[in-house]
Amino acid sequence: AGMEGSGDASRAGPDWRLAVWTLCSVLLPVLITAWCSFQRSRRQLLIRDIFRKSKHDWHYTDLFGQPSYCCVCAQHILRGAFCGCCGLRVSEGCLKKADRRFLCKEIMMRGTAAAPGSMPHHWIRGNVPLCSCCMVCKQQCGTQPKLCDYRCVWCQYTVHDECMVDCLRTEDCTFGEFRDLIIPPYYLSAINQMRKEKKTNYEKVVPYCRKHWMPVMVLANTRSGNNMGETLLGEFKMLLNPVQVFDLSKIAPAKALQLCTWLPCNAVRVLVCGGDGTVGWVLDAIDEMKIKGQERYIPQVAILPLGTGNDLSNTLGWGAGYAGEVPVEQILRNVMEADGIKLDRWKVQVTNKGYYNLRKPKVFTMNNYFSVGPDALMALNFHAHREKTPSLFSSRIINKAVYFFYGTKDCLVQECKDLNKKVELELDGERIELPNLEGIIVLNIGYWGGGCRLWEGMGDEPYPLARHDDGLLEVVGVHGSFHCAQIQVKLANPVRLGQAHTVRLILKSSKMPMQVDGEPWAQGPCTVTITHKTHALMLYHSGEQTDDDDASSLSE
Repeated sequence: AGMEGSGDASRAGPDWRLAVWTLCSVLLPVLITAWCSFQRSRRQLLIRDIFRKSKHDWHYTDLFGQPSYCCVCAQHILRGAFCGCCGLRVSEGCLKKADRRFLCKEIMMRGTAAAPGSMPHHWIRGNVPLCSCCMVCKQQCGTQPKLCDYRCVWCQYTVHDECMVDCLRTEDCTFGEFRDLIIPPYYLSAINQMRKEKKTNYEKVVPYCRKHWMPVMVLANTRSGNNMGETLLGEFKMLLNPVQVFDLSKIAPAKALQLCTWLPCNAVRVLVCGGDGTVGWVLDAIDEMKIKGQERYIPQVAILPLGTGNDLSNTLGWGAGYAGEVPVEQILRNVMEADGIKLDRWKVQVTNKGYYNLRKPKVFTMNNYFSVGPDALMALNFHAHREKTPSLFSSRIINKAVYFFYGTKDCLVQECKDLNKKVELELDGERIELPNLEGIIVLNIGYWGGGCRLWEGMGDEPYPLARHDDGLLEVVGVHGSFHCAQIQVKLANPVRLGQAHTVRLILKSSKMPMQVDGEPWAQGPCTVTITHKTHALMLYHSGEQTDDDDASSLSE
């Protein structure tokens, strides 16, 4: 019995030690992981705190897109923080030092260090753009694998380390190629001071008095189409004054456009980065400026198409969609060279039948087109799907694929058939006899449905010219989704119902899908009246032809 007791005790010893080692082997990785997670969270909180308090526009990246060197320790870095305004790049450990040591682009001049109407270069060392040339010796900069050479954050000129002399450090900055688009910090300081003193003679302030100065404002919707807005915001801030660049997800267009009141009358150009819906949002804000009595400050509007359809952008020569293929510098050149034109804007009033007219009519503003029928049904289904799962709709290709799916489905189901029996159409007060149709589309612009010239069709029949500034609407009918698809590939013509200054459509019975500029809804019996509202001042880029018929640009 004694021997058995001692045997049990000797076996219990190794069992106990095994349990301890097993517990340690399980707990140790868990504790290490927890400690690393805690340190990472702490580090991220510190970085976020620096970002929040800093005057730099810091962003963190796990991998820089080109060889980069820390501006503090000069070491090669793969990841770290970069400033979206001045272009500084820094390792995570040197972030606090860099934030204290280096100034970012100044929106306004501080103090009276510079003479009115001038300011010195703002040089940043290292990480110069690839293929940039020295302003002194004209040789390529940034070729050595180290932190070297300088770049001015305003004029974008670059200089070799050995070419940098004291006179360049104090020399006045010319603001480079885009001097006619940039709002200089000293200008804003002068205007701000004059406003405090309640003076309004801005004409004496440089560069207000300069003949070719046409300051540009960039309004970007970071949620549009292919989600390129965030990248574009940073690129435009690098080239312009950051005060000229606005994120429409953080500030409304009406508030952003108040900057126009600080600038010369009839000289400002606005570049809207987004889809047709974003453009309409900005144009509505410009209409509000007219109501406030700020008509002399109204800007001209250019478009960088980031949406899905982009029909208005296509009509005005800015292309069917932007995917980064054109450098931002070229976009600014296009804005400078663009010609001013007018765009008709229309009032769409929808008055419900019944309810003893107690319901207030719905009122929309139309820039592109109004429709009832299969294309509105596709837009309605797409909109409902996107509301449920917005994360899936981050690509222009996916969006168009979903449109294609719903269009194919409608070819089989034909939910909008016999539309001609359900509606009455009047053009300028004259009743139109409708053939057998599934849809009616009222056009203000040349393009429809993501790049189709609907009014022209195959181009083999005579038809009146269509323009977007003549106060006339083009009204067409379609036989269904399959007919729409045929028109898009130029295998069929639409049913041209006529042109008119005023369109009236009466939906007599049932519920039908309708849309105005891609904003769809299901509508019961009602009367739709479309009348001219106002003109918008737009910019037309003549260098972009998106269709094979150059001659048809006359119809725009």
